[in-house]
Amino acid sequence: MNSSKPVLDLESPSGRDSAGMPVASTPPRSNRPSIIIVLVPVLVVLVTFLFWYSTWFGRPLGDREMAECLTDTSVPHKTQHALAQVAQEIARRDPAAKRWYPQVLALTRHREPQFRLMAAWVMGQDNTSAEFHQALKTLVADPEPLVRWNAALALVRFGDSTGEPQLKLLLRPYTLVAPQAGRVRFRLKPGDPVDSGGGVAQIQDAGAPPVDVRSPLTGHLEQQVAKEGAQAEAGAPIAVLSPGEQQVWEALRALYLVGQPDDLADVDRYANGVAGMPERVRQQATLTAQAIRQHLASSDQHSAR
Repeated sequence: MNSSKPVLDLESPSGRDSAGMPVASTPPRSNRPSIIIVLVPVLVVLVTFLFWYSTWFGRPLGDREMAECLTDTSVPHKTQHALAQVAQEIARRDPAAKRWYPQVLALTRHREPQFRLMAAWVMGQDNTSAEFHQALKTLVADPEPLVRWNAALALVRFGDSTGEPQLKLLLRPYTLVAPQAGRVRFRLKPGDPVDSGGGVAQIQDAGAPPVDVRSPLTGHLEQQVAKEGAQAEAGAPIAVLSPGEQQVWEALRALYLVGQPDDLADVDRYANGVAGMPERVRQQATLTAQAIRQHLASSDQHSAR
């Protein structure tokens, strides 16, 4: 039935009552409220899906989009998406991945640390590239600790121990310093977890907006060095962070290959068990310590000959 026509009483299909008298037709009902009720959740789901799809790193990018994302860094997650796809192509041993190498190398010189550290990770996927190897040796001296650490881990895949001094630092607590003078206001308390890039404290200088002090690593707030509300000078220690499980695990695996005798104190600490660390970390630390000592014994025997 055409919905634009009046709807008859369902009990009187003819439009008349049982006595044959005309009855008033039921006024037409608007479908608009019910349509809105259905459309609103559909639109919410659609918008959510489109946002997720546009930011999901598993979505394959075409060549044109890849080129744009690797050169135009104005939307960071798109550039990171493209870098992740380059890494996937390298892992699949796709020779076509090499066409993106110049853009990856260019990102190692980008002013934003996030691009430099992700470029370091990508370059570690191809340990046959001399250009990547050289770029990583430069990044291991980067001013940002997380970039240095990623470069050090990537260099191990090249059989290069240049980053070994950085690898041992991955096993140690990290001291956060005040980026400027001002009063310290903590956002976390000792024992609280923190993500890489997460806020630990704020520094408030008189009359100026507060400056966030962010963690370069994923771990826990081990200690508040500065007192809450106290004045801190620029560069003064304000907090100590303990490294997280994944960071320690990766460092121990790398030191298994390139560790030196002076790394043993840090490695043995985890081999003896560290509170909050799972058994797999203790086991890996034990294996790493054994590998370093075996390498040391072999070197001593070789020198004695």
